[in-house]
Amino acid sequence: MSPTRQDAWSPDEDLLLAEVVLRHIREGGTQLQAFEEVGKELSRTSAACGFRWNSFVRKQYKSGIELAKKQRKELKKQSIPTEKEHTKEFEIEETSSTVSASSEGISFQSVIHFLENLQKKAAAATNIEEAKEKSFQKIKELEKKSYSLIAENERLTKNLKAIEEDYRSLIEIMERARKMVVLQEEDRQQKVKFQMDKNGNLERVKK
Repeated sequence: MSPTRQDAWSPDEDLLLAEVVLRHIREGGTQLQAFEEVGKELSRTSAACGFRWNSFVRKQYKSGIELAKKQRKELKKQSIPTEKEHTKEFEIEETSSTVSASSEGISFQSVIHFLENLQKKAAAATNIEEAKEKSFQKIKELEKKSYSLIAENERLTKNLKAIEEDYRSLIEIMERARKMVVLQEEDRQQKVKFQMDKNGNLERVKK
């Protein structure tokens, strides 16, 4: 059954949409692929996901988009040279060991020594790959948290501005009320006067 949801988007769905799109940007994928992935996850059409992203969610993640683009550039710079360097280093060492063994005459001991070194290098390479994979997973987790924090920061900034505006409005209202009280007090005082009665005593008389 094709996705046909038409209900409103929840904050969790907006967050999922942002995380998937930013991941595709970071890893060099397309936004269309991201919309299709989110659509399957949320039972919505990719068009609906695209509309939601462009009309609302993208505006909340401007800094996150810039960060993902920078990370994509860094990953492209780092991944290709590193793989070439490891391959070249391994080939040079293997060739050097083979040439050395050939020039001295191949013996059983030299073959064992060569194989032991090869095994150590393979184990080290495996450990490096495992550590690299763990690092990538850790980076993804931290990036996910950073995107959430960026969105939360932007939301709190907007709330803070709204609170500041409400506070200024409240101060203005209080100031107007204070002035009204002062004016009323002055007016009340002005309406009171004193006059002397027949016995020579002062008495308070309202105007």
